Amino acid sequence: MLIKIGADKVALEPYNEPAYYPCDSSGSDDWQRIMAGTVRDIRAVSSELTIVATGACGGSIAGLVNLDPNFDDPNVYYSFHMYDPHSFTHQRADDKNAFSSGLPWPADASTPEVVAETLKAQMDAAGLSQIEEVMNMASARETIARYFEQNWGQSQLEAGFRQAVDWAEAHGIASRRLFVGEFGVILMSADGRMGAFDADRLRYLMAVRREAERFAMPWSAWEFSNPYGMSVIQPKGPAIPDREMLRALGLP
Repeated sequence: MLIKIGADKVALEPYNEPAYYPCDSSGSDDWQRIMAGTVRDIRAVSSELTIVATGACGGSIAGLVNLDPNFDDPNVYYSFHMYDPHSFTHQRADDKNAFSSGLPWPADASTPEVVAETLKAQMDAAGLSQIEEVMNMASARETIARYFEQNWGQSQLEAGFRQAVDWAEAHGIASRRLFVGEFGVILMSADGRMGAFDADRLRYLMAVRREAERFAMPWSAWEFSNPYGMSVIQPKGPAIPDREMLRALGLP
């Protein structure tokens, strides 16, 4: 069916974010055998169909660089997802009554004190009790401190992309055959319980997109529509584009 559509119009990604861990040589070679065997099975049907291969460990860069592309051919692309740091892109607490939001991008765009004060103000506005606020802040302060200690910003982003490019070059694969299959950031919710402020979200999206384009990598933003603001249309109301997000992605 896909061959009839045309190899220049469709690509097949057999697996998305495979949950095979750990990401290094201490693990088994199960994922290597699965990915290589799948490519061979597809090639038995078509030598031209574009395949998107991925490493283990949730399709991360760490998983990609542990993959041996011994099945490579010119019609194979290699995907990795960019959600680094996850503590910024996925600011969301497990408990429905907890708050996890407001980390900046890059880290030096704000301070731990400002983030903590903003979070406390949002909890006050939501009507949390003093005990609930204390419990929330105890957990939040640890996350906030770790994020600022690591000083997340452009240099770490560049290092991640360079790791993927170095892997590709070592295997004779052009960086244009690397594919940033997903990237995105949860937008701050109306009650402040989750997500990043829009300005920080847009700075991150622009930074990832520009880094991909610096190496001529195709990319795909996550996603068309979802309720968390990680979408190219507005999360609420009519299905109209999020114009600021499109601008950050370099789209008209």
